[in-house]
Amino acid sequence: LADALEISPQAIRRHLKELEGGGLIEHKQVQIGMGRPQHLYQLSRKGRDRLPNRYDDFAISLLDTLSETVDKEQFSTILQKQWQRKAQEYRKRLGKGSLEKRVTKLVQMRQAEGYMAEWHTLKPEDASSNSGIRYVIIEHNCAISQVAQSFPTVCGHELEMFAIALQDCHVERTHWINDGEHQCGYLVYQPTE
Repeated sequence: LADALEISPQAIRRHLKELEGGGLIEHKQVQIGMGRPQHLYQLSRKGRDRLPNRYDDFAISLLDTLSETVDKEQFSTILQKQWQRKAQEYRKRLGKGSLEKRVTKLVQMRQAEGYMAEWHTLKPEDASSNSGIRYVIIEHNCAISQVAQSFPTVCGHELEMFAIALQDCHVERTHWINDGEHQCGYLVYQPTE
């Protein structure tokens, strides 16, 4: 690298260290012959995500082709099955625990998927009881906005996905980017008996 870039080996090491510190590259040690192991560097997922990609275009093109190939009911079933699979994955990863812990974990999973998500607690008027605590999940962006604009039904499936993932709860949409609002919002609470 030093020869190819016409800089010193120390400068290369410094740049690699900075890139690795920023999470853009990662390395592993490999033994090649005798002597010290060599460092083999590659882009991390975060690094690859910084490069241009055409995932949205591919996804929309694939969904367009699918919608032209199968009838409307089959297309809807395929989308629904995809969201159900995602919901089951969420549900498994959320596990058991208090609703607050599960909402926190769900928001963390959404953040890892590219959503600028957060949650807030809405306390009941009578703070002496926990039964009325409700949570609001807010997503300030849509990680699948291009797909959602072309196929708005995916948003309906997203609402179903949250309801399946938090099966013992009531989940309702309070805000929707596709309706011209600045964020998507979901109200989550456990129904009182």
